[in-house]
Amino acid sequence: MNKMPGMLLAASIAVVLMSGTSVHADEKGDLLLLKNTTINLIDALVEQGVLSREQADRLIANAEKKAQEEIRRSERAGVKSNRRVVRVPYVPDFVRDEIKQQVEAEVREKVVEDVMAQAKQERWGVPDALPEWISRIKFKGDIRLRGQQDLYSPDNFDNSHIDFLHSNDDGTLRPLTSTEDRTRARMRLRIGMDARVTTNLKTGIRFATGSFNDPVSTNQTLGNYNTPNRLLLDRAYLQYQGQNADAYNWMTLTGGRIPNPWFSTDLVWDKDLNFDGFSATFRHNLGGGNSLYDIDEQDSTLFATVGAFSLQEVELSSKDKWLFGAQLGFQKMFDDQSSFRIGLAYYNYENIVGERNSLNSTLNDYTAPEFLQKGNSLFEISNDTGGSLRRFGLASDYDIIDLTARYDLARFAPVHWILTGSYVKNIGYDDDEIRRRTNGQMFVNSTLFTEDPSKDKTEGYTLKLLIGWPTTYERRSWQAFMSYRYLERDAVLDAFTDSDFFLGGTNSKGWIIGGSYGINDYTWLKLRYLSADEIDGPTLGIDVLQLDLNAKF
Repeated sequence: MNKMPGMLLAASIAVVLMSGTSVHADEKGDLLLLKNTTINLIDALVEQGVLSREQADRLIANAEKKAQEEIRRSERAGVKSNRRVVRVPYVPDFVRDEIKQQVEAEVREKVVEDVMAQAKQERWGVPDALPEWISRIKFKGDIRLRGQQDLYSPDNFDNSHIDFLHSNDDGTLRPLTSTEDRTRARMRLRIGMDARVTTNLKTGIRFATGSFNDPVSTNQTLGNYNTPNRLLLDRAYLQYQGQNADAYNWMTLTGGRIPNPWFSTDLVWDKDLNFDGFSATFRHNLGGGNSLYDIDEQDSTLFATVGAFSLQEVELSSKDKWLFGAQLGFQKMFDDQSSFRIGLAYYNYENIVGERNSLNSTLNDYTAPEFLQKGNSLFEISNDTGGSLRRFGLASDYDIIDLTARYDLARFAPVHWILTGSYVKNIGYDDDEIRRRTNGQMFVNSTLFTEDPSKDKTEGYTLKLLIGWPTTYERRSWQAFMSYRYLERDAVLDAFTDSDFFLGGTNSKGWIIGGSYGINDYTWLKLRYLSADEIDGPTLGIDVLQLDLNAKF
C-alpha cells in the first residue's frame, strides 16, 4: 500500500487524540465526533480492501503514541511558558464558534481534496485497480440465431448429383439432396480475445461453433436431441504492427491460424474462412511527406500483401499441399469520407491436382481433396479391380487472378452507397494436361455427366450494391442490398467459396437480395433471399431464405 493515505489518517488521529487533553467543554463533543468519524473511515478502508486490519491497528497505535509524545512536549512547554504569562483578551463564544466552523470547513475541504486526488491517482478500491496485464486484454464476441429454408426447384430430379466429399471419405457413392425442401434452425457463437503483448505485438484467439470438417461454416444446426454443442479453435495468431517514427503503420506481420488477409469478396473466400500460415502486409502513404502533419493526411495508400498457407501436410510424401498468394492494391480517401479501394491478387495452389492410382493401389489417395463443396471438374483416382472404393481428385490446377474494387460514396452520410465488384480467372487450367491426367473422362457434379476438357469454364464475376449505414450496430440503422454473381465450375476452388449461395460451390449463377435493421444497439435483424441455378451439367436450382437475429458484444 502507498504510505500517503496512512500518513494523512495518522495525522488526523494524532490531532484528535492530542486535542482531547485540554479542551473546552462545548468542544469535547465535536472532537469526539471527529475521532469517531476518523475511526469509521479507517474501518471503511479496511472493508474496501485498501487497508488490512493489521495495518489499520498499527496505524491507530502509532497515532496514539505520537499523540502522547506531543502531549508530554506540550506540558513541558507549558511549565516554561508560565514564567511569562500572556494575557489574552476575552473572545465571545459566538466569535469562537464562527472561527471554529470556518477552520473546520477549510481543513475538511483541504483534506478531502488531498485524499481524493491521491485516491484517484492510485486508484484506491476501484475496479481498475487490478494487475497491469489485465488492462491489456480485451474480450469480444457475437451470436447469431438463424432460421433457414432450402428450397429446391421442381425441375430438379433425384440422384442427379454426387456427394463427392462423402465418397472420398468412405469410398461409396451417395447422392446430394436435390428435391426435398429443408427447414433448419441454426446458431453461430463466436468468442474472441485480443491481448497486447507489447506496444507493437498482440495475440488473437477466437472460439466458434462449427464442424472440424468444414472450414467455411461456423453454423451449428439445432435439433440433435438437445445434445451439447462444441466450440472449436477458430483463430489463434500473433500479429506485429511495424510503425515508423511518425507512428505510421507501414507493416503488419501475422502468423498462426489467421483472419483473411486479402482484400476480396466471397466469390473466392467465404467470410467464415480462416487461414493456416503466415501473411505480411506493407503500406506506403502516397499523400504527403515524412512529417507528422503529412502523415495525418493519409488520403492515398499503396498496399501489398503476401502469404503462404499450408492446406494439407502429407506424411508419406513430399508433395504437401500449399497456397501461395500476393496482392497489390491502392486506397483513396476523399474529403467527404468517401473511399475507393482496388486490389489485384494472384493465388497459386501447389500439389492439389489428383493423381490416378496404379492398379489395386491406394498410394495416391492423398491427392483427393480433404474438403470440397461442389462444382469443380473431377476425375476418378481409384483403380481397383472390384470397383468397391470410389475416390475422386481435382482435374485442373488452380492459379487464380482476382481483381476486386469497392467504391463507398459517403456524401449522404450516414447513408452510404457502396458498390463492390470482383472478377476472377483461373489461368492454371490446361486442357492438354487435364486430358492426359484424366484419360479424357472428367466429371461435372455427377458421374452421369462428363465434359470435354477443351471446354474450359474458368471465369467468374460478382457485382453488389449496398445502400444504407456502413454497419447496423446502432439502433434504427439500416441497410438494403442486392447482388448478382456468375461463377463457372473451375474459376476458383469450390472448397473455399461462399457456402450459402447455391449451398456452396462453383458452377452457379443467380442473385441475392436482402436488408438489415438495427433493433437496438449492437442488435440487428438481417433477411436474405439467395436464388441460384447451375450453369453446366444436370439441372439444379436452389433458393435459400435466411432470417438472422444478431447480437454483438
